Amino acid sequence: MGLLLLAALIGVPLIEIGLFIEIGGWIGLWPTLALVVLTAMIGSWQLRAQGLATLARGREQLDRGQLPARELFDGFCLVIAGALLLTPGFMTDAIGLALFVPGFRDWLRQYLGRRMKVASETHVWVDGEEIRPGQPGRGRGPGSDGRVIEGEFRDVSDDSRDVGDDDPPAAGPTGGRPR
Repeated sequence: MGLLLLAALIGVPLIEIGLFIEIGGWIGLWPTLALVVLTAMIGSWQLRAQGLATLARGREQLDRGQLPARELFDGFCLVIAGALLLTPGFMTDAIGLALFVPGFRDWLRQYLGRRMKVASETHVWVDGEEIRPGQPGRGRGPGSDGRVIEGEFRDVSDDSRDVGDDDPPAAGPTGGRPR
């Protein structure tokens, strides 16, 4: 990872310098500098417009009780795009402008989503032995496919009151009856 970062810190400025020289040779010094300033201005304008729209969509989703995952990704891309467009250079401008295109962000989100692996594991230990789903033996009752674990529990969240066996069950989502 360190070598990759070092290569980027050396390679990106070298590419940008080469592009400045080439484009400056084609269109001249002042048009080249004007183009760099113009892309910075366009980037600032796009960041403000798209950033406010993304923020509004995110608030709407939060108000509906939904996680605004797409808006968070879009917001992150817009921040990166704004930083790249404010950085002088044509390669960084091209990447920044691409990140302002909603279709490109959608493609990038899907591409990265396919390549990211979310790992989730659950380990259950009984008497020092790990029980795994689908494992025959302990933890599996008749007719069980290994996903159901039977057991007993006691609610200890409010131990200050003494509830005896004679007390009626508290009414809950099931009306006080066991499911």
